[in-house]
Amino acid sequence: MTITAGAPPTHNTPADLALGFLTGGVIGASLTAFIGGCVVERAPLIVTGLVLPAVYGLLFLLATLPRRAREAAVVPRTALAVIESLEAIGGETSDVPVRFELSVAPDDAPAFRVEIRQDVNLVELPEYRPRGVVVVEYPPDRPWNTRIVKRPTPEWEERAAVAQVDSAPGPAMKSETPGGCFSALFTLLGLLLGAAIVLLLFRVDLFDSHEGDSGAAKPSVSSSSSTTTVTSATGTVTLGPGQSMLDEGELRKAVQSLTPGADKRQALTVVVQDRLLTVVFSPIGVTSAGFDPRSLPYDRVPGLVEEARTTLGVESPQSWQLTADGVTGSLTLRVVVTGVGGTGTLEADGQGKVLRRSGS
Repeated sequence: MTITAGAPPTHNTPADLALGFLTGGVIGASLTAFIGGCVVERAPLIVTGLVLPAVYGLLFLLATLPRRAREAAVVPRTALAVIESLEAIGGETSDVPVRFELSVAPDDAPAFRVEIRQDVNLVELPEYRPRGVVVVEYPPDRPWNTRIVKRPTPEWEERAAVAQVDSAPGPAMKSETPGGCFSALFTLLGLLLGAAIVLLLFRVDLFDSHEGDSGAAKPSVSSSSSTTTVTSATGTVTLGPGQSMLDEGELRKAVQSLTPGADKRQALTVVVQDRLLTVVFSPIGVTSAGFDPRSLPYDRVPGLVEEARTTLGVESPQSWQLTADGVTGSLTLRVVVTGVGGTGTLEADGQGKVLRRSGS
């Protein structure tokens, strides 16, 4: 009786290349969808990233089920083999992967040479040595899937102890052959294509998810002298070195940059510091609270700050902050000066008229 076996498996066949390409595409698409969905908080993308690999795995399992059932139905054959060479190829656990080259001598078929990889326990490793005879099992149609039997039956164990097995000629069949650069290239191309498809199909969600959103930030406008950032909730202007909001016309220009043209948004609070302006806008659709930030008494602000620095008894004033508050209905200006000896507060009305002073 002879062995009926096909050629050893390779990984550069058209089917294997197509499978690698498809697998790479699924990986790229699922990762891109899941990560993109988490970033932009879009449930459909997150679900796609989770479901796609699961569906692919299920389809692959169903497609390969008949082949695996046929392979499982094949009764393996038992034979003696001689170890031509062995090499431990790594591992940091108790089971070490070992590369064996065996000459297998079936009782009713020609001998053949095969190279396999099999895990061997460190305690049992000294039992395997070159020219040692072992008992193996292999599927008749896939002899490259030969495996060493670690606990053979007493009959086969006795035969292995006294048998002499000659070396088989020819190159060794391998259970695993390198896929080569083509396989890796096709997988990479599939991964990139999968990612590109997701980016194309969900470009609106990924790139335009915040456009038209009332709570999203608009682009910042920068120049060599100042930086302006506007959102639906707040607006800020930061001046460059050597500039101050107390300079003539600087505060007015900063406020107008946050409320250009026909922008009639009301402000709940305006906070002014030496080089920083912050405006907290009223929620869209709410008109019962707030004030027009362009109605501030700009010309009075430098005088109010100077008066707070010099009349509140604050020793060596180092910083100041003006807060305009219109939540209660009437606009109130409050200047707080901080120095070595403590703080002082000056309050004025919406026209800049001083109402009260308090010092540390």
